[in-house]
Amino acid sequence: MWLIIGLGNPGQKYEKNRHNIGFMAVDTLAYDYSFSPWKKKFQGQISEGQIDGEKVLLLKPETYMNESGRSAQEATKFYKVPPENICVIHDELDLERSKLRVKKGGGTGGHNGLKSLDRCLPNKDYWRVRMGIGHPGHKDRVHGYVLSDFAKAEREGWLEKILAVQSDHFGLILNGNHERFMSNVALDMK
Repeated sequence: MWLIIGLGNPGQKYEKNRHNIGFMAVDTLAYDYSFSPWKKKFQGQISEGQIDGEKVLLLKPETYMNESGRSAQEATKFYKVPPENICVIHDELDLERSKLRVKKGGGTGGHNGLKSLDRCLPNKDYWRVRMGIGHPGHKDRVHGYVLSDFAKAEREGWLEKILAVQSDHFGLILNGNHERFMSNVALDMK
């Protein structure tokens, strides 16, 4: 079984924020692969299904970004999911908009959701799908930037496309083809 955690903040107020691209990505996976309806569990929302023959649990923590690890910890313990079968999808300031990278383990880059996961999960070697949202240019503007909504031009220009494309190829991650996943996403985004 795989646990795929989308990072974001709960509630309509944050729904279209740049910080919520992880929620958007797992929502797209749930829709595209006909997962079960979302239900409350583990201090979050979960949905179950399969992607390319792999059993998958999707999780959207509702503990707010800074405490995402609490929800992930509960789900991980309950299902006994090993670190190599955990994948976290999150926003990445240090990647250009519409770019995507996959890596295993690593630092948090100041991302509060990742900091919380690192505090709560027994092993930091989980997979990360880093979805680029670009940087506002100065560190003093970061907080307001990540908590602001994607502009209509961004949504229609690249956001909807990258959400669909990552979903189309997500099975490659589950089957250990991380490089091919990144290549296919990059090709489809051209």
